[in-house]
Amino acid sequence: MAEPEGDMGNDPVLLQRFAAWLQPGPSAQDAERSAFFTDGVIVLDTNVLLSLYEYTQTSREEVLSALEQTAGRLWMPYQVGLEFVRGRRSTLESRKRALADAASEVNKKLMAARKAIVEAKNLVCAQLDKYARAPEEIAGLDALVADAGVDEHLDRYRQEFKRHLDMLKSDHGLALGSADAQDPVLARVAELYGAAIGAQPDDGVLRRRLEEATAFRFPNKIPPGFSDSDKDTPLKSAGDFLLWEELIEHVRHLPPADRRVLFVSNDTKEDWYEQRSGSGSSRPWPSLVDELRRRAQADLRIETPPHFFGGIREFLDAELAEDTYAEIERVSEAFDVDVPGTRLVITEETALHLDPPEGLALAAFQSVGLASSALRAAAESASPSQRMFQWWLIGVTTQLGRRAAGDAEPSVAIAAATRSSRPPSQAWIPGTALSPGEWLHRDSSWIAPWFMDLLEATPQMDRTVLRGLAAQQAEDNRRSGS
Repeated sequence: MAEPEGDMGNDPVLLQRFAAWLQPGPSAQDAERSAFFTDGVIVLDTNVLLSLYEYTQTSREEVLSALEQTAGRLWMPYQVGLEFVRGRRSTLESRKRALADAASEVNKKLMAARKAIVEAKNLVCAQLDKYARAPEEIAGLDALVADAGVDEHLDRYRQEFKRHLDMLKSDHGLALGSADAQDPVLARVAELYGAAIGAQPDDGVLRRRLEEATAFRFPNKIPPGFSDSDKDTPLKSAGDFLLWEELIEHVRHLPPADRRVLFVSNDTKEDWYEQRSGSGSSRPWPSLVDELRRRAQADLRIETPPHFFGGIREFLDAELAEDTYAEIERVSEAFDVDVPGTRLVITEETALHLDPPEGLALAAFQSVGLASSALRAAAESASPSQRMFQWWLIGVTTQLGRRAAGDAEPSVAIAAATRSSRPPSQAWIPGTALSPGEWLHRDSSWIAPWFMDLLEATPQMDRTVLRGLAAQQAEDNRRSGS
């Protein structure tokens, strides 16, 4: 008879076999999350390391200092090291090109403005000549918009715009030539990892892995990496899968007590994340969790850099200023923007550090008929303590069709309540804390602690609306499997 799997030994076999698929996905509030930071193996994807070249100098230093808190637990697959060393120059060149293109585009727009001013003057002069025969007025306008005069005025704007672009170059603190042997970022990363870097797979192993990726996994869309199958060569297409195979091989040789893997990546494409309908949220593919558990008897957690650095602050007491955290968010969001079909997803972790777009929470407030002045003040507040409520209200109103999301509006994956046999984390409150008249399915529901606090501070009329939204969201998520 098969042994019970994980800590679910008393559950039916069906629940054991598909445990990874039946879990809601990792939450920023998971009780077990801290162990991945304090005891696990931490693997940073190439895009996380290359992001170091995107930060301003001050933020880069804080991020590197925060990563030093994980020293001894970092491990770098050979594939990541290869992509990192080869990708540094193109990352710097891309930034330099973007700033140069911006300067060129600014100059083009100012030249277009100059042309428009001259054309506008000519139009007025033509009307003066046709209807008023006013040569003195025409001469005055000609003098006002003489070439030297227009250029002098526009030059003020040109110099100010140039000053800001030059400041961006200065704040970055890395010259293009620094992507060579004297690269200070490379030196810091090398110091962080020490000898904890995977060896290069031999040609036979590499060939077998490539064949498995291209002949079996990619055609069947087995994660990770199948979204890259159209790249120039099989070797480039299989980068994520080669990383994955290295990770599995490394972890399966570790002592059982060390077999926790925290994988950090900006990549949230469909070959890493299961794209889900309803709230628009997604989760790392359960099949990845299941494969690592099956092949290496190890637990897996996948996080984006904003979640990860939030965890470093929480569990390892690293100091990261709010400005630095905001820059981590921006760089991560920019990575998502470059991937067609993806957008920023606000979770419990990121909600604590990001202000909603101005007026969006109030629009959500009004869309469901909330009325109390206290709750309106919370929706309009700039206080970080209100961000969770504001983001939840923004997300739930779009999820339930109470209002249409804007084109650039982030997706929100925050639930105020859930229907399940187990709570998302130990802090969640059982539905029985509310009376039968207030909450249906009390015996199979769990309520987020922040939402319970919100209810207790809300007048009865709006309290009823909030409970209704939370209950409908929980039921919608249950039906959609979110």
